This record gives sequence, structure tokens and C-alpha cells, in this order.
Amino acid sequence: MIRPDAPVLLEIRDLHASVDDQTILKGVNLTIRAGEIHAVMGRNGSGKSTLSKILAGHPAYTVTAGSVTYNGENLLELDPEIRARSGVFLSFQYPVEIPGVSNLEFLRVATNARRAHRGEEELDTFAFEDLVRERLAVVQMDPVFLDRSVNEGFSGGEKKRNEILQMALLEPLVAILDETDSGLDIDALRIVAGGVNQLASSDNATLLITHYQRLLDLITPDYVHVMAAGRILRTGGKELALELERTGYDWVDQELARLEGGRTPVEVG
Repeated sequence: MIRPDAPVLLEIRDLHASVDDQTILKGVNLTIRAGEIHAVMGRNGSGKSTLSKILAGHPAYTVTAGSVTYNGENLLELDPEIRARSGVFLSFQYPVEIPGVSNLEFLRVATNARRAHRGEEELDTFAFEDLVRERLAVVQMDPVFLDRSVNEGFSGGEKKRNEILQMALLEPLVAILDETDSGLDIDALRIVAGGVNQLASSDNATLLITHYQRLLDLITPDYVHVMAAGRILRTGGKELALELERTGYDWVDQELARLEGGRTPVEVG
């Protein structure tokens, strides 16, 4: 829900970044306010996932210019674990398995770390089990998955639901979902999208990174951004995603030529 007077939770200004001495981001600008859902779309290699990893603090990526302000703080100066505790959440495109680590215990420790950062009392084992079983309903997840190792033996849809369960427990201010629709069948996609919709509020914000319109049929974005060659080329409303579904990305090369010729990216809507 667009509210021009809502507080800015994330502000990215002229962000440049590289990995292994290869420049990936070439001047990203993005402002996300409380209550908003933003979608970033683009071809493979456009820089979408790089952006998400930089926001989460992945050590392989180097910011070479620009700034990122999160809830009034310099995000780039915060260690990855501090970013997570302060409310930056990243849902991975390919969630990792952690054999030997109980899913329930993993969720409990993460939740209590977030609560401690907010100055709240930690939950004991019994109180946390009550909370987690309540939040299981958000993703329609069987409690049996709590007793297994983190993501071990989970299907793709179960891993993604487990990530949205983490999101439900951690209550992030900014949730970054990196291709959370990847590999999901129709039923799993509907459940995951339903969980994201339930957790969205006027106090938080969501950044969806996706290739396809199908996720945006279930989660309505306030803004859609098209990314290519490490830049945001177009910004518009949800109708921009529908346009992409009809026309594809054939216009991207022309738009890049416009940008390199000194003209600004096109604003749609």
C-alpha cells in the first residue's frame, strides 16, 4: 500500500558492487517505505540476486560505491548477523540443508536472538513451541518438520515454506525474497504467497525478486522494477509486470543503449 508519508525502511543510492573483480551492480537506486511491496524482475545475470546478497551482507561481494540506509542506519557498516537481528530477512533461492541441527532448535535460537535485539524477553522452550505451532498455520506445515534437521530431506516446496515460517517467527522489517517461487508447483506457490501476504503489514516491507509474473498474480506489488546489466531500467506499477508477460525482455537492449547515451531510465505508470 503506497503511503508517501510512510517512513523509509530501505534506501539504496547509486549502489555499485563487484564479485571476484567483476562489476555486477552499476548504480542501483531504490527507496522502500513501510507498508510497500516491491518486485524486481529481470533476466538471469541482471544483478537481482547480487542485490539481495549485498543487502544481507554476503562476504563475497564488495560494495565499491554508493550507500544503503536501513531504518536510519548505515546498513553496509553492520555485520550480517546484526542485519538479521535488526530485521533484515533473506529467503534464499536455494535454501541449504543443515544436517544434525534440529529445525525446532534452529528456529528457537534465531527467534530469541531477534527478540533480544529488540529488548524483549527470550521465550522458553514451552512458550516457543506454542508460538511456532501457531505460526505453522501460516504456511500450512505439518509439525513433524520441526523434529527434522533443517531442510534435510525437504522437498523444494517444503524448504520454501520453512523459510516463510522463519519469516513469520522473526517478524522482519524488510523481507527480501530471492526467487522464492523458483521450483514451486502451483499448490506450493499459492501457500507460500499466502504466507507472504499474511505477514505483510503497514509496519514492514517486502522486496520480491522474481523472473515471472505468476508470483505477482498472487502477491500484488506496489512497484515493479525491471533490472538489467546491474541497473534498474524501468519502474512502474503492477501493470509493468503484465506488460513484461506480454512482450518479454526484448526491449532491454534498446533501453540500455538509451541509458548509455545519457538518457534516464523510463518511468512507467
